[in-house]
Amino acid sequence: MESETAFDVLVVGAGLSGINTAYRLQTQLPGRSFAVFESRDAIGGTWDFWRYPGFRTDSSIAVFRFAWHPWPHRTNMPEGHVIKEYMEDAAAAQGIDKKILFRHRVTAQTWSSDEQQWTVNVEVARDDGSVEQKVFTASWLIGASGYYRYGPPVPPDIRGLGSFGGEVVHPQSWDGSVSYAGKRVVIVGSGATAVTLLPSIAKTAASVTMLQRSPSYVASAPAFDDGIPIVRSLLPARWAGALNWWWHILLETILVGILLRFPNYGRRELIDGVRKRLPAGFDVEKHFNPRYAPFTQRLCFCPSSDFFKALRKPHVDVVTDTIETVIETGIRLASGQVLETDMIITATGLTLELLSGVAAFVDGVRVDSTLGQRYVWNGAMIEGVPNYGFIHGYTAATWTPGADVRALQMVKVMKRAQRNGARSATPYLAPQERERLPKKPLLTLSSTYVVAALDKLPINADVGPWRIGSTWLSDRWHLMFGSMAGLRYAGGKQRDGSKQRDE
Repeated sequence: MESETAFDVLVVGAGLSGINTAYRLQTQLPGRSFAVFESRDAIGGTWDFWRYPGFRTDSSIAVFRFAWHPWPHRTNMPEGHVIKEYMEDAAAAQGIDKKILFRHRVTAQTWSSDEQQWTVNVEVARDDGSVEQKVFTASWLIGASGYYRYGPPVPPDIRGLGSFGGEVVHPQSWDGSVSYAGKRVVIVGSGATAVTLLPSIAKTAASVTMLQRSPSYVASAPAFDDGIPIVRSLLPARWAGALNWWWHILLETILVGILLRFPNYGRRELIDGVRKRLPAGFDVEKHFNPRYAPFTQRLCFCPSSDFFKALRKPHVDVVTDTIETVIETGIRLASGQVLETDMIITATGLTLELLSGVAAFVDGVRVDSTLGQRYVWNGAMIEGVPNYGFIHGYTAATWTPGADVRALQMVKVMKRAQRNGARSATPYLAPQERERLPKKPLLTLSSTYVVAALDKLPINADVGPWRIGSTWLSDRWHLMFGSMAGLRYAGGKQRDGSKQRDE
């Protein structure tokens, strides 16, 4: 009988990345047992966690969805609850929901080379409020819980915020008790969260001001994919979905490539797009002309210009300035202007973390605190950490295709280890080779929350297997034909009779 606590593979996280990874394991490694840990009591990850008004994806659902499960709606940029329902349906259709262990929060993860396995300590929350401690073992461990902290938000560093007489809300802790109807609201921030919040809150608030220290690029995308019904009327549903997926992934790759390769052209086109959507005389240069080139921070998309339509209303505004201090009745800016407000929404940066913020040990040596000194291997493994994969998507492009490539990369590594007669595979760099490699950041985004976390993230050499890709086409090519060098196999008898073999 199969043990309830011993598996071939353990996946941490039942969001998009975790469910997709489970599907790849189930279909491409059908003989392996696996389970998915989820600390919450529902499928969805990000799409179950965030509850602020209008929360939605800012990517085209044609490529944001699972490549293996059709999207049933015309909606192109759906809200979070619709995505969550889609994920639940996809997991149920493949039987993956039966592999998920809910309310299982990982507290420690330890690799033993002698035993050739991971030991994972887990806290299991019970209905009566008690917590049970359990221990699981697995040959392979895959982190698929995303890259930001789900716990309580870090208090924003805003001078005088404690003296404010109104309500301060962070989107990460939003719940049903928050009411903004009839209130004067200031949203502090300029990223995707602020761009999403503004048109939603503007429907019932007395006034809404988006206060930004510096501008972001904002572009409009269709709220509905009108091509889906046409393609479905001509082709079987599966073929129609595949064609639509390929069409949109090619469009996205071309768009990202053009904006990165020709930043001045990209800047001009994006700003001209904003100018067309706002009234004559609106100061677009001040409020929508960022200091950075396109895609060096995330590009914000809004469905059918809802953000720009809201800005046309008399009670909605954007202010570009820095905060001098918060006072009891509002916010005093460096320019001397005072924004009188009843509610401040701090839509500021996230806190990044890998390995779910959990301590990880390899043969007694702690590795989670030294990630900033370790190279990434083919975007999916970490130097010196055996049988561990970390699944993450793209930051400049749509998340899901990137997460899928990393999952497939881990499947390839597992198959290669099995063919070599090995029980483990570890990314390894000889000291002299390590000295020759360039040291580049894992993420190239210049967002404040990313820069603050770079020393906690693995290093990217951007050469050979010691790289992290940024486009699906490039990564798919490397998956099929790229180098598998840099892996050290161990455990079990190798084909050449030795106990360890490097590639």
